[in-house]
Amino acid sequence: MADMHKDPLALLPEILLLLGAVAALLAGSFLPRRRQWAARAGAAAALAASLAAAVFSAPGEDRTVYAGTYALDGATDAVRVIVPAAALTVLALASGRVRGDRRETEFCVLVLLGSLGTVLLAGASDLLLLAVAYLLASIPLYALAGWGRDARGAEAALKLYLLGVLLGITMLLGTAVLYGLGGATDYAALADGLPGAPVAALAVGTVALLAGPLFKAGAVPAHFWVPDAASGATVPAAAFLTTVPKIGALVALYRVLTVLPEQALEWRMLLAVLAVATMTLGNLAAFAQTDPLRLLGYSTISQAGYLLMAVAVAGRAEALRSLLLYLAAYAVTNLGAFAVAAALPGSRTLEAYRGLGRRRPLLAAALTVCLLGLVGTPPTAVFMGKLTVFSATWDGGMAWLTAVAAANTVASLFYYLRWIAPALSISRPGPPPQDAGASGGGGERKGERAATAEPERWAAGTAVAAASATLVLGAGAGWVLGFLSDTLVR
Repeated sequence: MADMHKDPLALLPEILLLLGAVAALLAGSFLPRRRQWAARAGAAAALAASLAAAVFSAPGEDRTVYAGTYALDGATDAVRVIVPAAALTVLALASGRVRGDRRETEFCVLVLLGSLGTVLLAGASDLLLLAVAYLLASIPLYALAGWGRDARGAEAALKLYLLGVLLGITMLLGTAVLYGLGGATDYAALADGLPGAPVAALAVGTVALLAGPLFKAGAVPAHFWVPDAASGATVPAAAFLTTVPKIGALVALYRVLTVLPEQALEWRMLLAVLAVATMTLGNLAAFAQTDPLRLLGYSTISQAGYLLMAVAVAGRAEALRSLLLYLAAYAVTNLGAFAVAAALPGSRTLEAYRGLGRRRPLLAAALTVCLLGLVGTPPTAVFMGKLTVFSATWDGGMAWLTAVAAANTVASLFYYLRWIAPALSISRPGPPPQDAGASGGGGERKGERAATAEPERWAAGTAVAAASATLVLGAGAGWVLGFLSDTLVR
């Protein structure tokens, strides 16, 4: 593989993301505020070019590049496609919120850099590159959480930063321990060096290393930042924070766990327990939520639990393909739900959506499809993702985990229906969604105006497009699975 160490075109999708971020930053530095849209257009073009480059390079040979530190295989190819597509969706639903803002360029640059870090997380085949990718996937998100520069955003950014730094240092500790035990940092050498390591030290290094990816995935016990970021950050930033980092983190988890000696460490049971704790806590906490964004935050935690099921059976038949399909399905469906919230920024309670079906039938239909999709209702994409993950988990010898996940899926229907029911109701809009102001008739009129406000067009269009995409992806899931690979290289 030595001839592949200096092959820059092998990283063309990643290079395009980096160049797009630099170009957007430079353009935004010299453009007047009223023309910042040019930087956003450039960022969208860079994402589209990266997506196209990933599609054209996907049929290439599976290999590692740059001294075995970066893997180009089916998992990386899929993430290279999913992440730019998701970031493009975020830019689309954010158009109304960021247009004309003096920090419009910064938002686009942060999205590009966060996307680049996510892709590098998924492809890292070396512990040092994994640590660098973690930083690149985290630091832009701290700024993105506080992009709105309000009190709620500042609180969300601070919680995200403190937890991210703590768990990042913990991950570096795990990297150091595993390096000491295996005598190398690249995964191929670790796979040969770790089997004879002391079990206690191996367990400490593994648990510490997993802290970083679990934080990015929003899984227990590193989930505390998710609901605050979902409700405190601006809606477009929250959509990105709760969706895109999960993609790279879960693939990184899958990749690094296949290196560990299974006979010396019961890491499958550890991941299974974390999956149960994550999906159960997310669902239970979502039951009492009245803020739709906070509800979506806990929903994303529960989704991380279902996704961790595929990681728990990493290396088994169909596990990787089911994980990649579920990630793609989750990304488009979750972003569709956030797009509805972005289209109606004044509706900050579930009751504020009452009568949406009568006023905005397309938007209500998109919300219904996306929320039922997150449950796993056929024929949506998440249904096919859950079906393949549940099947792979069952075949991997964890039937009990599949049963617990099925029970959690049924339970999750309750809190999604608490949002769907008012939206499809034909009665008058509910009470004021937030900051009702003076009591009495004035506050009621303000709430009704917020509930009946004209939706933001770009976000509404994105919501309808995402809902349509989740149905199309669900119908074509078998075809998509045929293109996904179940092999990893290191």
